[in-house]
Amino acid sequence: MDKIKIIYSEEPVLDNPILVEGLPGVGNVGKLAAEHLLDQIEAVKFADIYSVHFPPQVIVDDEGVVKLVNNELYYSKADGNHPDLIIMVGDYQGLTPEGQYEISDAVLGIARKFNVSLIFTLGGYGIGKMVETPRVLGAATSKELVEEMKEKGVIFSKGEPGSGIVGASGLLLGLGKIAGQRAVCLMGETSGYFVDPKGAEAVLRILANILNVQIDFSELETKAEQIDLITSKLKEAEAPAEPRREDLGYIG
Repeated sequence: MDKIKIIYSEEPVLDNPILVEGLPGVGNVGKLAAEHLLDQIEAVKFADIYSVHFPPQVIVDDEGVVKLVNNELYYSKADGNHPDLIIMVGDYQGLTPEGQYEISDAVLGIARKFNVSLIFTLGGYGIGKMVETPRVLGAATSKELVEEMKEKGVIFSKGEPGSGIVGASGLLLGLGKIAGQRAVCLMGETSGYFVDPKGAEAVLRILANILNVQIDFSELETKAEQIDLITSKLKEAEAPAEPRREDLGYIG
């Protein structure tokens, strides 16, 4: 098997599409956001990306049928509001630095093939604590794009993220810049402790505004409420027990 194999079920004719990448990462923010976007628009799968850089396993469905792990590409034609879109989703990223580079380079090849005008990569920015109202931080391949994104509510904060951007969300920008591809990373703040629908919602609200896509966020909001309930129960379990009333006289 080739290191990377791309199988097209269709080669759609697209007009300078925008590519959106949302793969697993910190808080699964990018994955949740991209998958929710897919659920909200009419999109058709047109390609599968297989690679020896993915985990050596298959996924078994409820009927016992296997599927080799992969990434998937979907397209959505312009509807008079949003532009032509390509959306990349999947359950895994490359397992090694070499794999990350090779897969990202292959995705940029797909971007060139379909004359992609702009790439958005989606991810989480882990801050190590719970956050009620996540910010959406950004990074881009040019100062012009930075200014454009600031007008859309994306925050570009000096020194954040301090450790850089790891994985496909970063490499598609870094390699893309070398290749002359315009690209932006949108990062939703997240604790990094849980799958974070709240961070995903924050990212997707910004992206939906940029793409002019109508999104129903009720499902993500419900998931966020469930996570909040879990975290509040954990906090209660960790809180020190209050002294019994009859013991109060012995304090101080």
